[in-house]
Amino acid sequence: MSMSEAVSTGALVMMAAILLMLLHQCLRLHELWQMALGCQKSVRWARICEVENRELRSALRAEREHIKQLQRKLVILQELIPAEG
Repeated sequence: MSMSEAVSTGALVMMAAILLMLLHQCLRLHELWQMALGCQKSVRWARICEVENRELRSALRAEREHIKQLQRKLVILQELIPAEG
């Protein structure tokens, strides 16, 4: 094997190694991309849940206030009914 053949073979081996490294990096990048998309979907769902929770807490506060109003009205009505006895 002559010197130029050895250099050519070495260069070919190096190019194959670089190609394998690039392929490996491409696969890792694809995995990271898929992970990022999954995180993006998770963030979207988290925001939706947060909005729903805020709305539910607001509705719960309104219901509690309504219950308090009804309880006050009940007390007033009970005071208006003459006590038997």
